[in-house]
Amino acid sequence: MSRAFVKESDDDLSAGELPERPVPAHANYVTPLGMEQLRVRVRDLAEQHEQLKAVAEEDSEAKRKLREVERDQRYFNAQLERAEVVDPAGHPPGEVRFGATVKVEEADGRIETFHIVGDDEADVTVGKISWGSPLAHSLIGAKVGETVKWQRPAGDTEVEIVAVEYR
Repeated sequence: MSRAFVKESDDDLSAGELPERPVPAHANYVTPLGMEQLRVRVRDLAEQHEQLKAVAEEDSEAKRKLREVERDQRYFNAQLERAEVVDPAGHPPGEVRFGATVKVEEADGRIETFHIVGDDEADVTVGKISWGSPLAHSLIGAKVGETVKWQRPAGDTEVEIVAVEYR
């Protein structure tokens, strides 16, 4: 019989459409706070999984959400296993390293503040940037008073490091 005449459930079709979250090939450095956030996320996903499992048999939306939670569990469990906590307390003062909060002055005089964190901690809306980002790559290793070139899609720019702090 031709496959054209075989009815596949909508649930089976959508199961194959959910891509895995890619686990980065580079190290998973995290701040101490980032490690705690990872643990909380894994615990929350486990709780969601148990709640959704209870209703997924009868509810197609719950079944779809369950697949998302299972995918996220695989990703965050892998990230937790790979996590390397970097405590910034021992970093040299005035030098940009992982975990630093960096104030930079842009060419137009604006002051911006960035906190260099792990991939899963990054949230540019609150100034947290991944250590693997182009800006962080430009900043890491530089010292207060130095000017670095930030290579961006909109064009290269230079920023001066005004302050470096470790929380």
